[in-house]
Amino acid sequence: AEFGATTGRPRRCGWIDIPQLKYTIMLNGVTQLVLTKIDILNHFESIVAATHYDLDGKQTDEIPFDYSDAIKPVYKSYPGWMSSLEGMHQFEEMPANLKSYVKAMEEILDTKVTLVSTGPEREALVHRAAEMSMNA
Repeated sequence: AEFGATTGRPRRCGWIDIPQLKYTIMLNGVTQLVLTKIDILNHFESIVAATHYDLDGKQTDEIPFDYSDAIKPVYKSYPGWMSSLEGMHQFEEMPANLKSYVKAMEEILDTKVTLVSTGPEREALVHRAAEMSMNA
């Protein structure tokens, strides 16, 4: 149910690609992340992330210089939270599996998640302190 804002064309959404996100974080000097549209995952039994690539039988977490069809993503599943996030304004209120997912992303990406968008409304944001420990 995702459509381009300008073109109106349907979008094909995929799972998060950790190696590409790590590269983007490094390239742009990102120090904090915002997880948007996390509420669209509310009804998934598991959340999947591409953590590595398989290239000719070898695993890498770096983006290969020559990107080809021979590169296959290696996925890891995380338990879904299977509940609405409506009305939540504190990280502590969130389902345990969502908190675990956010913390896992922080650990893998070595970057803090300081905002989590829980719905389409402007007020549907959970603020986390930037100085918060990644293990908190």
